[in-house]
Amino acid sequence: FLLKLLTFRRKSIRFHSIKKNKNTRMKAPQAKKIEKILETHGDKRTDNYFWLNERENPEVIKYIEEENAYEEFIMKDTEALQEELFEEMKARYKKDDESLPYFFNEYWYIVRYEEGKEYPIFCRKHKSLDNEEEIVLDVNILAGGKEFFEVGSVAVSPNNELASFSSDDVGRRIYTLNFKSLKTGEILTDTIPNTTGKAVWANDNQHVFYIRKDKSLRAFQVYRHQLGTDSADDVLIFHEEDDTFDVNVFKTKSLQYIFIASSSTISDEHRFIPSDNVFEEWKVIQPRIDDLEYSVEHYEDEFYIITNADDAINFKIVKTKIDNCSMENWVDVIPHRAEVLLEGFEIFKDYLVLEERERGLLQIKIIDEKTQESYYLPFSDPTYTAYIGINLEFDTEILRYGYTSLTQPSSTYEYNMKDKTTKLLKQQEVLGGKFFPENYI
Repeated sequence: FLLKLLTFRRKSIRFHSIKKNKNTRMKAPQAKKIEKILETHGDKRTDNYFWLNERENPEVIKYIEEENAYEEFIMKDTEALQEELFEEMKARYKKDDESLPYFFNEYWYIVRYEEGKEYPIFCRKHKSLDNEEEIVLDVNILAGGKEFFEVGSVAVSPNNELASFSSDDVGRRIYTLNFKSLKTGEILTDTIPNTTGKAVWANDNQHVFYIRKDKSLRAFQVYRHQLGTDSADDVLIFHEEDDTFDVNVFKTKSLQYIFIASSSTISDEHRFIPSDNVFEEWKVIQPRIDDLEYSVEHYEDEFYIITNADDAINFKIVKTKIDNCSMENWVDVIPHRAEVLLEGFEIFKDYLVLEERERGLLQIKIIDEKTQESYYLPFSDPTYTAYIGINLEFDTEILRYGYTSLTQPSSTYEYNMKDKTTKLLKQQEVLGGKFFPENYI
């Protein structure tokens, strides 16, 4: 809402400023036209401004600087109001906020902010939240002296001794991967440019998989890097040649398999290796077929797959043995239902949790795998948004989920699937002291 309000007010301000400055001599810059014929599938079109794609071209940079100067001139008399609006919006956010802690591989992980600092601090505590904090990555230090800086992701190795992190100091979402020793605090010499920012560790703590982008910023290649070697020697594992597909790489919740997912709007293809052997041959679950979508999770000796196979337009869940996993071997677990859209699922050791949408509202369904008892989490508001949160632990009875409605700020809950109790972990603060849910119907 605030963004829409700001947009409306800025448009009004701009109109006022243009009227006020209409007699000034500064003119809006005009980009020159250079004819460029583009042809795709036999269709030709003319783009006279295609040359503006040349980011390093001095003439492009000069034109952008002229546009910026013109904008500053036109908006000059609104600077005080702009600052007032900016400070008003900033005041609605906590300056020293922190994430909920989540437990993974013997550590509690937290992302926090300190008042007066711009960037997050990634930290952890061993086994108990009462133990001493360890700083995994202080982005304020990395960003020192830079006009722009963003960390894309942080991933800790299975032995908890190393961390990969990705950063972008330009703003194009092209990230450079680096590595840090969590025992010494030293930044290692390994540097990998031009990535999506994501790194997936193999279980040997020596290899990571990452994704490169092409000139159009499409994620299209998966590489394997060995720590201590030059990234120029990295091994190309997969090249997606169809430019309608993007690639992703991830590790299953069980941590036993690494997947490469290749996806378009209407089709998916997944291939995998065991996390313990990066040199094993990649195996495809089901080769891509037009209009066949699917995604995969691992449980014991089977893969659980959400898919629209067999005309399941609202999706269904199937399972298949790992050693024989092509589509003809898929067995229905949650069948297709015409009135219910299946949006996602989460696997635990003893529970299967579904995200279902019926009559426009998302519901969270819990299935006890031992007893086959199933039920929905109770939500009292007539309209709301709910979703499965971050649940990294496999052998647990605790489910984290998010919830918000027109009368309840964004909240994270912890639900015990065994004793069916709910605990509020965190709720977004509405600063100012004027919001009371009971004032709204």
